[in-house]
Amino acid sequence: MRIGITYGTFDTLHYGHINLLRRAKEQCDYLIVGLSTDEFNRLKGKRSFLNYEERKQLLESLKYVSLIIPETCWEQKKDDVKKYHVDTLYMGDDWVGHFQDIGCEVVYLPRTEMISSTKIKEAIQNNV
Repeated sequence: MRIGITYGTFDTLHYGHINLLRRAKEQCDYLIVGLSTDEFNRLKGKRSFLNYEERKQLLESLKYVSLIIPETCWEQKKDDVKKYHVDTLYMGDDWVGHFQDIGCEVVYLPRTEMISSTKIKEAIQNNV
């Protein structure tokens, strides 16, 4: 069984997120999602529209997601790879060049064009 993992905030869940999760799940049998906690988001300078539990419930409803774990810091990825016997880390291609020596294969998936949580938040702010 191939085990994959990905990480993110998954705030304002949109079809770009779904595409990433679908493409990752197509390449593995079991997909773990490290979901950034509210505290970790604050450390990253992010403020989510939905809190951790609400974002977790959304992800739990998706057929591509096998397990959700809290992401509490940048450094935990290496430990998660060992703990969960991960074969592949899947990340958006905006992270290319990161995660060398993570302890598993790294696959950078292309982002879905024309959509992002930032663009959605900006459109809402501007009443578009």
